[in-house]
Formats: sequence, structure tokens, C-alpha cells
Amino acid sequence: MTVDIEAAARELTEARASGKPCPPLRGRLLPEGDVASAYLVQQRQARAWHGRGERRVGAKIGLTSRAVQDGFGVYEPDFGVLTDAMAVADGDEVPIGRLLQPRVEAEIAFVLGADLTVGRPTTVDLLRAVDHVLPAIEIVDSRVAGWDISIVDTVADNASSGLFVLGTAPRRLADVDLRLCGMVLEHAGEPVSVGAGAACLGNPLHALGWLAGTLARAGDPLRAGDVVLSGALGPMVPVTPGAAYEARISGLGSVRTCFSEEKS
Repeated sequence: MTVDIEAAARELTEARASGKPCPPLRGRLLPEGDVASAYLVQQRQARAWHGRGERRVGAKIGLTSRAVQDGFGVYEPDFGVLTDAMAVADGDEVPIGRLLQPRVEAEIAFVLGADLTVGRPTTVDLLRAVDHVLPAIEIVDSRVAGWDISIVDTVADNASSGLFVLGTAPRRLADVDLRLCGMVLEHAGEPVSVGAGAACLGNPLHALGWLAGTLARAGDPLRAGDVVLSGALGPMVPVTPGAAYEARISGLGSVRTCFSEEKS
């Protein structure tokens, strides 16, 4: 089949703008399993966002759960770009109309204090580069109808990115055992997702190391000041319009977001 990078990027962009999801890209505009072409689609959109004034502020990592990887038939995570337009302040209401098919998941966010430019960073490299960590809620979304996605669809769609919310009480790595951090995500005071740091590639620091090395080898390394969402600590949860969600992560504190009632 013919690979059509332009058409794939255009369909995702139109879906984002119109609020109407597009059909899956795989087997239609992109070959099944062609992750390299999917990243080209992602990059095409990221350049367009930059062109309209959005500033890159970091990256997000997806597919960090072994079970999810097995479901996709892949054996490493994926990543997407974070821009300033995706950031939501802790506790702010998100207009539900900004999103198509939103879901929420709790994560640990790294904020870098130094560049990570080596192709195979060691644990020491990572520990030296991280300035602090924060609790985070990622509001994931899909421009593909019904979340009918493969690895190709999600990578092309910027790793199914939506928005992200960071907590406001930074913690130093030395003060937290990331592997053992317990997480509970609550809706109306009831747990809707639970997990721990070990669910993210065994330790969220491992996810950071994978991304740092991958981007450095591609010539686009993580830089000081970047935010990295390291991957879900538990199952993602479909968003209910009008609902509030709070993630509590042991040792890191909490972060909260809520959604408007109806699309405007």
C-alpha cells in the first residue's frame, strides 16, 4: 500500500479541529506496523503546532505497562510531544469540548534540571539530570473513532495525547521511592484506578531512561526544564462530563482536575 503521511496528518488535524474522530489510519493511510511512518505523521503535526505559536515543553511516554504492550504486540514504549497549550493548572476546570474521547490516568512527572544528551544514559545520569518530581494527571484523548487504535494509530496521534495537569509541591528524587509509590485516582471520593510506580516499566526512572536515550540517539535530546510524563501507574478511566478527579501518589501528594458539564 502507499504511505500517505500528509493525508494521515491532515485527517488527525481535522478531527482535532472539528471534534469528529476519523477512522483508523492503519491499513488505509499507513501500513500495519509501520511505526517509523507514524512518527513522521506525529512530527508533521508538531511542526504545525510550533508554527502557530505553541512551545514544546517536554514529552509524554506511553505503553509503559507490560500488559498493554502485549495487547499491542510491541516490546517498547512510545512517546509524544507536550506543548504549553496542553498544560492545565492544578484544580482548573477543563471544557469538555476541548476533547473528543477523554480518559484520565495518574502518572509521575519528571522535571529536568539538566540536558540528557547521551545515547545510553545510566541511572547516575538520570538522577543527576532530574531536578524534581511531581504528581500528574494525564488527560489522554484519541482522534481515532472509538479508540480503535493500534501502535501505528496512537503514535501518529501524538501517543494519544490530550492535556496534562501537574501538582504544585515538588519533591526531590532522594525523598521518594518511585518504584513503591502507591497511587489512587478518585472520582467523587471513590477509587476508580489504583496502582504503583512498579507498573511503569518496573520503575518510572526506567521509562525516563528509555525516552532520554531514544531522543538523544535521534538528535533531539531532552533539555533542562523539560517535563516528562513517565507513564500510567494504573488503568486509565473514561471521563464523565461534570466530574472531578483527584490523584494521590504516596510521597508526592495529590493533583486534581475537573470537567465542564457539556460541550460548548
